[in-house]
Order: sequence, then C-alpha cells, then structure tokens
Amino acid sequence: MKSFFEYYKPYKGLFILDFGSAVFVGVLELIFPLMTSLFIDKLLPSKDWPNIVLGAVGLFLVFGFVTLLKFIVTYWGHKLGTNIERDIRNELYQHMQRLNFGFFDRNKTGKLMGRLTNDLMDIGELAHHGPEEVFVAVMTVIGALIIMLTIDVKLALITFCIVPLIFALTLYFNRKMTTQFRRLFGNVSAFNDVIGETIGGIRLVQAFTNERYENERFKETNEDFRRTKLKAYNYMSWNTSIGYISQKFTLIIVLILGCYFVLQNMMSYGEFVAFIMITDILFKPLQSINLIIELFPKGIAGFSNFKEIMATEPAVKDSAHAVSFEQIPEEIVYDHVTFKYGEQTILDNLSFSIQRGEHIALVGPSGGGKTTICSLLPRFYDPSHGEITLNGQNIKDYTLASLRKQIGIVQQDVFLFSGTLKENIAYGNLEATDEEIMWAVEQAQLKAFVDTLPEGINTIVGERGTKLSGGQKQRVSIARMFLKNPPIIILDEATSALDVETENRIQAAFKRLSEGRTTLTIAHRLSTIRDVDRILFIENGRIVESGSHDDLIAQQGKYYRLQQAQYAQVMS
Repeated sequence: MKSFFEYYKPYKGLFILDFGSAVFVGVLELIFPLMTSLFIDKLLPSKDWPNIVLGAVGLFLVFGFVTLLKFIVTYWGHKLGTNIERDIRNELYQHMQRLNFGFFDRNKTGKLMGRLTNDLMDIGELAHHGPEEVFVAVMTVIGALIIMLTIDVKLALITFCIVPLIFALTLYFNRKMTTQFRRLFGNVSAFNDVIGETIGGIRLVQAFTNERYENERFKETNEDFRRTKLKAYNYMSWNTSIGYISQKFTLIIVLILGCYFVLQNMMSYGEFVAFIMITDILFKPLQSINLIIELFPKGIAGFSNFKEIMATEPAVKDSAHAVSFEQIPEEIVYDHVTFKYGEQTILDNLSFSIQRGEHIALVGPSGGGKTTICSLLPRFYDPSHGEITLNGQNIKDYTLASLRKQIGIVQQDVFLFSGTLKENIAYGNLEATDEEIMWAVEQAQLKAFVDTLPEGINTIVGERGTKLSGGQKQRVSIARMFLKNPPIIILDEATSALDVETENRIQAAFKRLSEGRTTLTIAHRLSTIRDVDRILFIENGRIVESGSHDDLIAQQGKYYRLQQAQYAQVMS
C-alpha cells in the first residue's frame, strides 16, 4: 500500500482540499440534528418568528456551504483520482514499450488492454474514494455514537446492540461479493480476447464461413460472464436488502422507544427528532463501507496487476555500460549463435558474417530460422548462446535505441496505423519534411497510386490499413524504410505481395538504396535474389549451403532443387 500512496505526492494540495472538504461535510451533517433539536426545543416554544426565520436562514446557509463542499469533493476528488489514474497509465504504457517481444508472445492483447483501461479506472476510483470514505465513515460512526449518548444513554445503548449485527452481515455478504468480482475480472480478460480475435480476424471468419462457430463461442463466453456477474449481483442484492430492512427495523425500534421516552418526559421532542436523524446518519457509513468494500478488491486487484507488469523486467534491455553506436557499420558477425524458444531450438550454433555493403539473402523451408536470424540483429530477442557483434563489439554493448536506429525493416505482414498515408509513411522519420516524404513515396513506386486518390497523401488508410491492398501496404512499409534511410536493411519477404512489374521497379530502387549499405533479405521467390552477393540456405536452424546464386546452382544441392521446383511451378 505504501507504493500506492506514493502517487498522491504530486497532488498533496488537491488531496488536502478533497479530504478536508469531505471531513467538513461529515462534521456539518453530524451538527445538523443538534441544530434541529435546538430549533424545535428552543425556537418553536418561544414563538419568536424573527428568530425562527433567522434560524431557518442559518440552516439554509449551512446547507449551501455543504453543497459547495460536496461539489468540491465530487469534482476535485475525482480530478485527484483521474490524475493518479493518468500517471499510472502513462507509467505502465511506457514500461510496456520497453518490454521485449517475448512478453507480448506470452500475454494476449485483450488482457493487456484490460490492464491499461478497466484496471486503471478502478484504481482511479479507489484513489479518490478510498482514504476519505474510510476516514469519514469511521469519524461519522464515532461522532454519531457520542451524540446519541449525550441525548439519551438508554436509547443509545439499545441502538448499539443492533448496529454490530448489521455490520457483521454487511461484511459477510461483501466478502462473498468480493470473491465473485475477482472472478469477474478474470472473465473480462477472456471476454476481451474473444472479441479482439473475432473482430481482428473477421475476414478470416467470413472467408471460411465460420460465423456460426464464432457466434457459439462468443455466446458461451458471454454466458459465463453473465453467470459470474449475476452471482456477484445476487450477493449485492442480499447485502442491500438486509441493510435496508435492518436500517428500517432500527428506526422503528428508535421510534417506539423514543415515543415512550417522550411520553414519560424522559426526552424532549427536539431530542427525539435529533436522535432519529442521528440514527439515519449512523447508517450512511454502512453505504460508504459497502462502496469501499466493492471498490477495494477492484482497485487493489488492478494495482496488483499493474505492479506485476511493472515488476516484469525487459528480457532485452540496455546493459549498465551500454554506449551509443555512432560509427558506420562495417561488419556484422553471428558467432556460434543458438536461440531457443522454450524447449525448442530455433537456431543451432549458427555462424556467419556480413561485410559493409554486402547483400545477403536467406532462403530455405518455413520454420528454418530465417526470420529469427533477422529478429536477433535489432535485439527483438537475445541469443540463448553465442553473440552477435557489430564492428567487433557485442551488440549488447550498444544502447537499443542507437542500434535500432541503424536498421530499417520491411516485413511481409505490414502493420499500419488507422491514420493517413502521410502519417504512416512519416513513421519512418517523425521529423521528415513533406518533400522528404514525397521522395520516399516516389522511391517506393507509390506516387502513381497516391495521385489517383482524391485526398492524395492525406487519405485515411483505415484500421490496420484495411482500405489498401496487400501490395499497397507493402509499398507504404518500403517508403518508411526509404525515409528512415538506414545503413542496415532487413527485407523480410519484402516483395512477395507485389506484382511482377512493380516488383522489378522496387528491386531497382532497392539496388540503389543498398549501395554502400548492408542488406539482409528473406525471400521465397528466388528470382528476386539472383544478383545478391551471397545466399545462405537455412534449414533446421543451420546453414546447410552458402554461396552466390551461380555457385549454389552448380552444386545442385538443396538450393538448386528449390529453384527447379519454383521454376516448374511457374511454367505450369
């Protein structure tokens, strides 16, 4: 809890304003029954109308002041909670940006979205209501009991005997309710996952006409969600109903005994009315405690989830002695690199080097490790054994930002943000001018397409680029790389989504771009890599063949057989 209260420090003034106002409201509400008693017992018998009116005006002014304080508690208190929620969300989002791909491989998107949204909203509510509601509730109970004792000891003691039973029942049902709400939080993550997967994969769902299957799957998850929610609401209903009848039962007891005491001249009319009002006030903390008991597990569970992610150290991060890479990349060396994903070996003691300006192509069967080789260079993952060096220095000795600044990546599975073409291309260099962006558009063979659009470069591409074809999205990704203009280029199946004519133009542009730069290409269409300097045939995480296109054809090994198979496929 100490770490939770650390987030209050930047907002001490706001907290004092909110907390102080809430305390004042509680005190004035306790004083009001006493003022009412005075009004009835002193002013009414005197028949002094000027003082009666003056007293009424005084009460109204007190109500007006309480109204102002309640506004402060509601608005500024929620502002405090919202500010803390924002700070925690910023901290969590920034931390997530530092986590490596392995973390996101292990955690579903729906779960992480829940951590950033619903969980933190619960934390914000707890931050606002938690401290003040608990303090005011305790203060109100103690204050009400003291005032009851000053009015009539016997009636107060009778009331005290009933109140603990009500508190015990409230706590019992709230524990049950808390258990169900915790289960509900787990169901929310699963619920979000199903919705996210179905909406994100709607094209696949409709392509395979699996709408009925997805509907049934959703109905099942939705029904589990409903059942858990109803169990929680069942306990909530019992809690509310028992609290209500208990409160009214106590008031009836007070009314009966109070009337008896009044008739026996043991209590004045004003004291009787004041006691009833205080009894009603005594039950308000129960409502506050219900709110806190409902908020507490939500807020604490949300904060625990937040701390759990914050405690997750990035598997790939800057070392303590990391320095910025400010050189020209001269040589990349994979030195006996092994990479395991869980128990599965993806790369097995792999070694090779790439010189500055050299164009290396990786080919071979799917799952052989080609993409992993490329993912290790920008340190999306780190090798399990061995090392990768850049200019003779282990890449772990360079800061991640400076290392990744040297590398431009074009992938087959292109991700686009739901903004404009211009915004997506400018992601390669956020400080690029309009002229530089248009230069990148031309180099990526996109200009003819852009010129056909009514909004041109400012056309909205849709969520994940849904308004663009696969080839168009590919060229947007290529334009990003031209704009970044890095010394090292990784082309992960970069041209597989392009038609032959555009592919040839792109290859010519890549040839210009790669001059003096180190290029690493993964390709399934061997026709695109005939002119590269060296081809590595990767199979089962090892280099089984290495050489130029002509050398490997002459060897008539696996590369040759793959080339023949592709040629036969084209001819057929």
